[in-house]
Amino acid sequence: MTQAVPLPTRPLTVATVQAEPVPGDVAGNAATAARLVGRAAGARVVVLPELFLPAYHPPVLGADPAGTDVAADADGRVDDPRLDPLRAAARDGATSVVVGAAVRHPDRRRTISSLVVDPTGAVTVGYDKQQLWGGERELFVPGLRGATLLVDDWRFGLGICYDGCFPEHGRAAADDGAHGYLCPSGYLAGSEHRRDLYYAARALDNTMYVVFANSVDGADPWRFNGGAAVYEPEGRALVRGADTGEDVLVATLDPAALGATRAAHTMLTDRLPHQGLARAMFVG
Repeated sequence: MTQAVPLPTRPLTVATVQAEPVPGDVAGNAATAARLVGRAAGARVVVLPELFLPAYHPPVLGADPAGTDVAADADGRVDDPRLDPLRAAARDGATSVVVGAAVRHPDRRRTISSLVVDPTGAVTVGYDKQQLWGGERELFVPGLRGATLLVDDWRFGLGICYDGCFPEHGRAAADDGAHGYLCPSGYLAGSEHRRDLYYAARALDNTMYVVFANSVDGADPWRFNGGAAVYEPEGRALVRGADTGEDVLVATLDPAALGATRAAHTMLTDRLPHQGLARAMFVG
């Protein structure tokens, strides 16, 4: 059942990013990420796309894991000098940054992960993608557990791209008391309908905010379609990017709107603990 968690007491400003990283250039992409965080002045949380640091480009990810990956220690900490500009941007902006990376763990697991750069500049592996898509399974292993990010008194479930296609993933975040769901992603051109449907649905399913970031542009077959957005708890887009071009989109999450939506639409509290006895079968 859903954990009873108080509503946040204050609004929170967040930013979602759509941008085009350079395949394999972790240092250059970290510098780009730092620049984009600087454009989100005033945001307490900035979300960048899936695998943004190495870029979502499987041929490069497969050919050069040593160059594309960041290493985590046993506590999930990442100490990689290529990320120094991003650390500085988080400190300067008093911002928590969620950015996609390929991570090598001490036990040799390789995961698609979200790094969390906190306002002190410390970098931690926040979440490892649980639902791998297609050829990702040839390069990575799935994560083992969900994760929640706390910012002020807001709780955010963490997901990555294909995770958000599974209603159960967003619901697990809501069951943990999440007020929002952060989804760095990499949606390819041609998937616009699904891109815009899944994350609006996760917001409405769970009466929570959803912050969706996405890569954009690039060369076929790895051309991405932008559309970064922040959805309010009934699934409407507060902001949305175009299908092409870099953008930083800023929105303010309102606890009063969250509370009003949850009072009017009580799916989280009305949900049955199970769906009843064994299903009945009829022949027509």
